[in-house]
Amino acid sequence: MKAAVINEINGRFDVEEISIGDPVGCEVLVEVKAAGLCHSDLLVASIDRGRPLPMVAGHEMAGIVAAIGPDVRDLAVGDHVVGSEVKFCGHCEECLAGHSYRCVNPGEVSRPPAAGPKLRRGGGDVQAFGVAAFAEYTLCHANSLVRIPKELPFPQAAVLSCAAITGVGAALNTAKVQPGDTVAVIGLGGIGLNILSGARIAGAATIIGVDVHPAKLELAARFGATHVVDSSTEDAVARVREISGRGVHHSFEAIGLAVTQAQAIGMTRVGGGAYFIGIPQGAPLEVDVLRSLIASQRRIQGVYMGSSNIRRDIPLYAELYLQGRLNLDDLVAQEIPLEGINDAYRLQESGAIARSVITSF
Repeated sequence: MKAAVINEINGRFDVEEISIGDPVGCEVLVEVKAAGLCHSDLLVASIDRGRPLPMVAGHEMAGIVAAIGPDVRDLAVGDHVVGSEVKFCGHCEECLAGHSYRCVNPGEVSRPPAAGPKLRRGGGDVQAFGVAAFAEYTLCHANSLVRIPKELPFPQAAVLSCAAITGVGAALNTAKVQPGDTVAVIGLGGIGLNILSGARIAGAATIIGVDVHPAKLELAARFGATHVVDSSTEDAVARVREISGRGVHHSFEAIGLAVTQAQAIGMTRVGGGAYFIGIPQGAPLEVDVLRSLIASQRRIQGVYMGSSNIRRDIPLYAELYLQGRLNLDDLVAQEIPLEGINDAYRLQESGAIARSVITSF
């Protein structure tokens, strides 16, 4: 099959032929119909964190079940599914409490060593990141898959698996935004736009989008923003505090830079919360604990995958989309072939568009 392979840490994907194994145990072979280009996958190809190479990345995926292992009970060939990087065992204390995103035993859903590697090229193994969606087929544990309605378009279904559950989930699950609350979102990429959507679904009264790209600021209104702030031309903290009165109840940082993390804290009111979602890049944030946290009674919380229970949240968000209450159409800026992955990432990283989705392999 064709796959986009990371061979070196240089921010590039090489499209080439590799082979894939057969499903064993609770594994499922999925024909990939759509794979979203998330910034996190580009970071895997760009920043050396000691991961072995070569590797196939990709963790926003929708497709059709092509084959199942002998122990799979809740999926069948022909089902339409979404794949998520949230891996859970289903029986630890966190899973039983509904916090499958904090599973204690995620390694239990890994492929048994005796079954051999999932992916190979020539005589060597190829590693997998996320659900290895940048390929014609992928092999996943059944717990990483969620059945979706067949009327849901594959490109929109794919972005459910990361951008939507992380963004909408950050607002609904992590921050628990309430009707009438005030919200600010820094960074209006795929995650940030979905945070706006989540805040709107929750009933927030004031929803402020902050970015430096005019195109994204214009797009923000379609996802629920009541106000936008161009942080390239004005002081974002001062402007958000002016709009909200005395700071927002909830601020979300979806970039991963110390400067924007500090802004998120600064625009949050006394007793409010700042939520960090962006993968850290560059120098770490330094926090004045007394002034920024203790005296102001603020809280800082990291967010992983929107604190999502994928078996509960993905079907809910799919239904909200089908009802016209969750905007996924404007998130999918373009559909591309697998061979266009590098050009699409360059365009996406420039800030010109929200999400590119591979739909042709």
